[in-house]
Amino acid sequence: MTARKVFRFVVHFCRFGLAALFLFTAGAKLWILREFVGKVGELLASMKFNYERWQLPATIAVISIEVIVAILLLVPRTVRLGAAAAGLLLIAFSAFALYYTYGLHGEALECGCFGNIIGSQLGVKTALRNLALLVPALIVFVGIGLVRRPSPVSDVRSLS
Repeated sequence: MTARKVFRFVVHFCRFGLAALFLFTAGAKLWILREFVGKVGELLASMKFNYERWQLPATIAVISIEVIVAILLLVPRTVRLGAAAAGLLLIAFSAFALYYTYGLHGEALECGCFGNIIGSQLGVKTALRNLALLVPALIVFVGIGLVRRPSPVSDVRSLS
């Protein structure tokens, strides 16, 4: 197997893996929707927001954005946009987790990021996990352009 084929496999694996991750997290949140709305309300209340007014719209926004990012990653014409959106979303989630922990000095709170399937408390571990997921997003963002570009060998063959 050539290096180009391995690289193409890695890019596609990262692309579809990120899409699956975002679809999985959105689905897990939908599975425990009432509980997740409550957790979003707790987070908003700790930030001195009118949580009763904003918990449902914020919940819908988070789940919708995750689904949109997954769709962008799956549609061939929007892969780069999807990778950039995934990166921005992961950075935002990490920043919020760190802000909640250190800025608000919030007590440990189960975030519900993966529904009830994987327990995850809002904090440093959540931020580090999200920041580690930036690596596949970066691989997709940079790699998808290289994968789609024809190889120089095929250009030479077409000239002969």
